[in-house]
Amino acid sequence: MSQTINNRIQALRALFSQEGIQAFIIPSTDPHLSEYVAPHWKSREWISGFTGSAGTVVVTTTKAGLWTDSRYFLQAAQQLEGTEIELYKEMLPETPSISTFLSMQLAPGDTVGIDGKMFSAEAVEDMRVKLQKHRIRLKSISDPLEQLWTDRPPMPEDPAFIHETKYAGKSSTEKISIIREELKKCNAKALFLSALDEIAWTLNLRGSDVHCNPVVVSYLLIEEQHTHFFIQPQKITPEVANYLKEIGVSLHPYEEVETYLNRINVDSLLINPAKTNYAMYSAVNPNCRIIHGASPVTLLKAIRNEQEIAGIHAAMQRDGVALVKFLKWLEEAVPTGKETEISVDKKLHNFRAEQNLYRGESFDTIAGYKEHGAIVHYEATPETDVPLKPEGFLLLDSGAQYLDGTTDITRTIALGKLTEEEKTDYTLILKGHIALAMAKFPVGTRGAQLDVLARMPIWQRGMNFLHGTGHGVGHFLNVHEGPQSIRMNENPVPLQLGMLTSNEPGVYKAGSHGIRTENLVLVVPAGEGMFGNYLQFETVTLCPICKKGIIKELLTTEEIEWLNSYHQTVYEKLSPSLNKEEQAWLKEATSKL
Repeated sequence: MSQTINNRIQALRALFSQEGIQAFIIPSTDPHLSEYVAPHWKSREWISGFTGSAGTVVVTTTKAGLWTDSRYFLQAAQQLEGTEIELYKEMLPETPSISTFLSMQLAPGDTVGIDGKMFSAEAVEDMRVKLQKHRIRLKSISDPLEQLWTDRPPMPEDPAFIHETKYAGKSSTEKISIIREELKKCNAKALFLSALDEIAWTLNLRGSDVHCNPVVVSYLLIEEQHTHFFIQPQKITPEVANYLKEIGVSLHPYEEVETYLNRINVDSLLINPAKTNYAMYSAVNPNCRIIHGASPVTLLKAIRNEQEIAGIHAAMQRDGVALVKFLKWLEEAVPTGKETEISVDKKLHNFRAEQNLYRGESFDTIAGYKEHGAIVHYEATPETDVPLKPEGFLLLDSGAQYLDGTTDITRTIALGKLTEEEKTDYTLILKGHIALAMAKFPVGTRGAQLDVLARMPIWQRGMNFLHGTGHGVGHFLNVHEGPQSIRMNENPVPLQLGMLTSNEPGVYKAGSHGIRTENLVLVVPAGEGMFGNYLQFETVTLCPICKKGIIKELLTTEEIEWLNSYHQTVYEKLSPSLNKEEQAWLKEATSKL
């Protein structure tokens, strides 16, 4: 495979001269700047062999590099082995940025090529400014991989389907009306939406275009009186066509969006340059005033309505039942020596698939045993799969898509004997998880202000993790959702009532073990306090936290009380849906520490 990758890089370089470029950049995204993409747009994976969800490949006439974050350091190193592509680890002080790398590799007057549909307008402008300082030009060209990737998968063609209001809580008509009111506040006559989750939420449509993410490849333009939906015609069933007609949405072929934007006849158009690709942004009629700003949909979508919150609780309860059945089975199955990382992944899928309203996984399950748990986004393959033994930790990060909610949970499960180091690390991560779960904070607090709560127990031992502590979660949508987050990086969006966010500190020791404990938390009122109202988190995930790795002496009385209270809630919510043997297992798993 490594030679195949090197051949592909050489084939790409052979096109440089006809395009008048000396380098080309290939990101991980699609024309909608999605985190996860349909196979048709997995260009970076094709050119590099690296299968992680985040990364950027840069190819010059003499060098090739992959930039990725800490989740994928170990995976990328393994998958790039034998190729000429060098790994550049993002966020480390010694790692040059892509712009810096290009300025060192290219000469003044050289040109860097990009496919303008794969970069946001904001990113292109930022890159252009940085490269201009070194007199290096940036040029948008047609995707060169279209010539090279001969067996490229076609664009997704599966049909869209309606997400009923009984799950969504608000009709599409209501949502579009609210959006139009928001547009008036910023004096915009229209809104262009490119982000697939925002389009799906607005129209109450879902699909299967992206693995694990129930979105539909499309664009949406909302004007004062009209709404225009750009999508491949074969994806629209008669039922969806009638539905869209009833709510006043006009259909246009997906490929016509640039032409339409070029001829658009409105005074002003709200576009988020960070979420709109450069090609679309550049296509807008020069006579139309572009207003830069976040789409109002981003925040509207993130704040759950009452029906969505009810759905979240119902989905978590069914998901918890599936997880308890699985954990009981796992405890009994591991000593037989017949189970592996892949087999337990399949078994968990089967338990979830039995649940009502289940529509698939929300991401590929991470089942990492022992040292594999240290690979943050590890995915077992037939080549890496290992048998589970009654010793060490199994890190299991998984989630499901239900019509009434999306779940995401991580449990680190002690399969047997543990080292003192493993127990200590496990307990410290639990302390950080509980500290964040118990947080109360004034209205207006940002995730970056709370992040330290989850990290402090391991910071005090000279340890850290480089991924975020919390991300927003969609509602039968993408498992990673903005605008809120809990991480070291500053994010100006405050945590607000109705936002659903993960709580997932971890620690990863290469060659030894990885530990992460994750629940989803809902922002709820905490009452009035000094200088205004306060908020807190309600933990909505329902699943026992493994007690076998806990060093009780490292926990405070308050932390023990939180864990015992959480486990009592788990038992009370889940036990009615279990048989007697499962109830007995859960009773022990949730007994007081």
